[in-house]
Amino acid sequence: MEQQKIPTLNVAEVSSYHDSISHSINEISNVKCNDYHVNSLSVIKDKMKFKVRPHRKTVHDFLFLTRGKAKRSKGLNHIEFEGPAVFFLPAYQITQHSHMSEDAEGYFCHFDEDLFEYLPNGYLVDRYPFFKMESDPVILLSEETKEGCVSILNRLLALYASGEKTRKILVASYLMAFFEELKKELISESKKSFNSSFRITEEYKQALSENIYNYNQISDYASLLNITPNYLNKCVKDCVNKTAQDLLKEMIVLEAKSLIKYSDLHVSEIAVKLCNQSPSNFSRFFKNQTGMTPKQYAQLD
Repeated sequence: MEQQKIPTLNVAEVSSYHDSISHSINEISNVKCNDYHVNSLSVIKDKMKFKVRPHRKTVHDFLFLTRGKAKRSKGLNHIEFEGPAVFFLPAYQITQHSHMSEDAEGYFCHFDEDLFEYLPNGYLVDRYPFFKMESDPVILLSEETKEGCVSILNRLLALYASGEKTRKILVASYLMAFFEELKKELISESKKSFNSSFRITEEYKQALSENIYNYNQISDYASLLNITPNYLNKCVKDCVNKTAQDLLKEMIVLEAKSLIKYSDLHVSEIAVKLCNQSPSNFSRFFKNQTGMTPKQYAQLD
């Protein structure tokens, strides 16, 4: 079947998507509940064949390597990392997994933010930098932090294996403890005050990731966020020193690059699907943003 866009998978769809790639991934994708999933990497029989095509998920996930190497992407950045380390991926980010060494050990987990419904809106992205779209996905761990994280993940794994689906607070508590361990390893940075501009900017980035095929006007996104276009632009400008239009263009280019590389669509089809533009206008837009035409980009290694 031709791939017409980068798929966005909910929990129920992850299994069939993984099953189409490798029989060894059943243990990873065969989830027992909708709120979260966790497994040991030991369930993967042939790690060298573990590959997953570009996709998004509606849930956050992380790959925790205690040893070995892996190569995974966030957006168009392909990163090879070595344990002990965590690759943390916020929801709705384009990703693919292209390599795992045979000696890799560790854990995989994905979880729905609804587990933390008792927290104030925006708490996770404010407290933990790795929840932000632009964050570096790889967090290197000290031996001490690695051991703490292993202890937490083993408890979470035992809870998951027990099949108890209703203990959401306990699951969330284990995950919060894990996040706190990761946060210790981050280089301290000046903390942004958590204000309405920062919250709206993060919500706008999330809306772009989820709706880039549906809307390409700032006014549409402002309506989604129940604010005016001018206020949206002010919030974005205050936080990242870019306009709301700049971020929209960046998301269109990111999606276009992924479609050019990984889908079966022609440039003319991508132009209509993403921007509702003619091929010539889209090519000019793409070249203005990237310095090369879509055809030139497609020919890059």
